[in-house]
Amino acid sequence: MPASQSRRERPAKPALTREGIIDTAVKLMEQEGLQRVTMRRLAQALDTGPASLYVYLANTAELHAAILDRLLGRVDLDVTLAGADWRGRLDAVLANYEEVLFAHPALARSALVARPAGGNYLALLETLLALLAEGGVPDLQAAWGVDVLLQTATASAAEHSARREDSNAEQDWNQLRQALAGASPDVHPHVRAQADNLVSGTPAERRRWGIDTLLNGIQATTPQSW
Repeated sequence: MPASQSRRERPAKPALTREGIIDTAVKLMEQEGLQRVTMRRLAQALDTGPASLYVYLANTAELHAAILDRLLGRVDLDVTLAGADWRGRLDAVLANYEEVLFAHPALARSALVARPAGGNYLALLETLLALLAEGGVPDLQAAWGVDVLLQTATASAAEHSARREDSNAEQDWNQLRQALAGASPDVHPHVRAQADNLVSGTPAERRRWGIDTLLNGIQATTPQSW
């Protein structure tokens, strides 16, 4: 039998870095899903102990936020739509943001509570704030408005990705249509009258209408003390 390789003869493992740890975490997420990306599983993939990772990341929540920030680097911020005004370009950025999250359903849901603070998140904020400034939105309204816009886009991505994973989604949608159409005109007169409108429009039409509605409110509503 060949002699086992001594510890001294084994090639040295590359030194841990925060960037390298996040690189491995992203690969794990894409291969096994976000729910499997724990500090313990990540340490196993890196052939190290979990304790060594806490030098770079405080906990799993920070790890997931770092993964989110890394993926935000895939959002196309260089929007050059021919003839599009600032609203159209802002909508395109948010649509691309949703697409990135939609490609990773668990991450989309995690993004509802994760608080990334890396360079890619800052670049996204910078782009959105610049577009709002181009539209003449006052600074404080723009700053608060960005939060509402991203919350809405994130929730939309999480909702649609969850529906994609749900094998009963189409059945549930049909049951909703039937419930609306069958609502009693005496008990729920407004629901019955609006049954078709409540389920009308394509997802793209509804999303753009929602963004326009938010932008109208952001432009018109001054933050104040209540």
